[in-house]
Amino acid sequence: MTTAEAREPSPRSLFITGLGIGQICSWGSLYYSFPLIAEAMRVELGWSKTELYGAATLGLALAGLAAYPVGSAIDRGQGRLIMAGGSVLAGALLLAWSQAANLLVFYICAAGIGALQAATLYEPAFAVVARRAGADHARAGITALTLWGGFASTAFIPLVQLLLDLYGWRHTLMVLGAINLVLCAALYAGVIRPERDHPAAPHTGAQDGSWTGNSAVRWAMHQPVFWALAVAFTAYAATFSAFTFHLYPLLGERGFDSTTVVAAMAIIGPAQVAGRLAIWLLAPGASVRVIGCVVVLVFPITLLALELPPHFAIIAIVAAMYGAANGIMTIVRGLAVPEMLTRRAYGAVNGALTAPASASRAIAPVGAALLWSASGSYDAVLLALLAGTLVLALGFWSAAALSRRAVQPA
Repeated sequence: MTTAEAREPSPRSLFITGLGIGQICSWGSLYYSFPLIAEAMRVELGWSKTELYGAATLGLALAGLAAYPVGSAIDRGQGRLIMAGGSVLAGALLLAWSQAANLLVFYICAAGIGALQAATLYEPAFAVVARRAGADHARAGITALTLWGGFASTAFIPLVQLLLDLYGWRHTLMVLGAINLVLCAALYAGVIRPERDHPAAPHTGAQDGSWTGNSAVRWAMHQPVFWALAVAFTAYAATFSAFTFHLYPLLGERGFDSTTVVAAMAIIGPAQVAGRLAIWLLAPGASVRVIGCVVVLVFPITLLALELPPHFAIIAIVAAMYGAANGIMTIVRGLAVPEMLTRRAYGAVNGALTAPASASRAIAPVGAALLWSASGSYDAVLLALLAGTLVLALGFWSAAALSRRAVQPA
């Protein structure tokens, strides 16, 4: 048995379990809670949606800027400090947000929390798994982690709504802050053990004889497959973000009542988990290249299905297809770098690839809202989303073709 295999974390290990529970809580408290809390703040404080969501946009943009330095730090063995420290800072900002009485304080807190997503959500967790197992052997751990994370919306959206109904948004933020300070920080600090990381690969590849995060990124950025993946993942992030934020009003505009819309949206979370389970159980050895080439087709088909006559069965199928495809795409995004580009400096290279995607994820909801305002309906938004899914498909197919000829550094 090789050193890498001996060190490879089992999907049932304490390491993956701890990271997985932490991901449920991080995603639930830092990402999925925002729309619900923002709506409660809008009702109580009278702030506009533009003012409220502007903070989320700023935070996601800052997360894009932070993605590369965070990935590089994890490559250097600082994963415990990054993820546990990020949870502590996020918890403190949630507590400060609970006391916000003006837009400036709200923007500082909400934008800071958005930026800290770069230190607490999937990308840093994937990098931590890759460092523990070695990029060659991270697939099982990353897939298992996405299974855990898939329960975040299912667990936290009802929890946050219950807390809002019982105690209001300020006390809800206090509870979420405590979850980050106590649970997330403790889990990440406890299970991330730098001394158990897979040994770094032999230094080679750069002109000065070393292979650092900077040299790995410079090498990657000279590869056409890097830019094809960047185009694909940027289009995916924009489409996913706009669709997620606007699905509720989009379906409402098409004549569905709120109960039906919520019921359909509740399908998305379990469908994500089902899609990931299907890949884990039915295609454990399939290449990410093949999986990605198939799954990118689902997104344009899903959007075209929304043009069918309005019926709950139709939107339930749409929600299930979208959820399953998005769940699988999360695995593809996590494994594309080591399987299609390079196995070196995973955190740094993945961070560089994530940065433009984070920016598009931040801008897309606002862009969709502006397009809706200009056109007066969601028809134009759906056309833009369809175009985005086609760019995703073409970008990933190009990356798949190019990666067959790519030569990874030794």
